[in-house]
This record gives sequence, C-alpha cells and structure tokens, in this order.
Amino acid sequence: MESSFMILHHIGSLHSDDGTEEVKFSIDAYRGYRYASIRKYLKSDSYSGATRAGITMTPEIIKNVTAALEKVPDDASKLEDIEIGKFAKRPGMSVVVRISSYKGSRGLDLRQWQEDEVYTGWTKKGLRLPLNKMGEIKKLFKEMNDYFQQKDEPKK
Repeated sequence: MESSFMILHHIGSLHSDDGTEEVKFSIDAYRGYRYASIRKYLKSDSYSGATRAGITMTPEIIKNVTAALEKVPDDASKLEDIEIGKFAKRPGMSVVVRISSYKGSRGLDLRQWQEDEVYTGWTKKGLRLPLNKMGEIKKLFKEMNDYFQQKDEPKK
C-alpha cells in the first residue's frame, strides 16, 4: 500500500481577478485512499505556494455536492445566505456547503463542521469560492465526480 501523498489528476483551477490567488481542484491519494482536494494558492513577491485554506472530500461527498450545486443558478449573486447541503465525512465530522456572507463578502463556503463531546462548531478546514464563478465551480465539481465515476466502473 502506498503511504505517501500523490496528486493523481489535476482537474482545473479558478483564478482571482487580480491574479494573486488560485484555487486548484485535484484528485489526490494518500495511503491508498483517493479523495478530492480543493486548495488555495497565493502568488506574490513575498510568497508563492499553497495556503492552509482548503478542504478534502471523499468521492461520495463529491457526488452529493455536485448534485446539490446543479440546483444553484450560475448567477448566484442574488441568492440569500443558505445552506446547500451537509454531508457526513466521518462520525462527528461533516462538510457543509453554503452561500454565506463574511466580512462584507459573499461566497460559496465549503467548510468542515465538527460535532462531538470535545467540540461543536466550525473547524479551520475549508475555503470560500467567489459566487461570480459559480458556473466554473459547478463544472469543476462535475469533472471531479466524473473522474471518480470512471475510475469506479468495473473493468469489462
């Protein structure tokens, strides 16, 4: 069994309007488990590379998020703050997808929610994607879902 981290397939990226941020969508593997990864990268004079902002999701969560996002219009700017879905990652941990406002900006928030005897609330794992890129976001999720569906089909 492979014990090291590997990027199996780069799905695509979202770029900020000013070119200083990039959010990469990929399929990764660690210790034999495949998962989807969405991670924010910065590009500046002082630092270029990965940030802590990001989230990983199982193939099942990707399938459910893709289906939930299909119901969201490409122009989501006029939507109220709303929870789109909550998907179990493991006992006591879920991925919550919602349109929300934070510090005056609105976005599609993908964040982990923890619920156990130690702590109940949001974790630091997650990121916010710009609402004006909803069409691209839905396409990237569909491509991640398609990747998992093709890899999981039995060989004939």
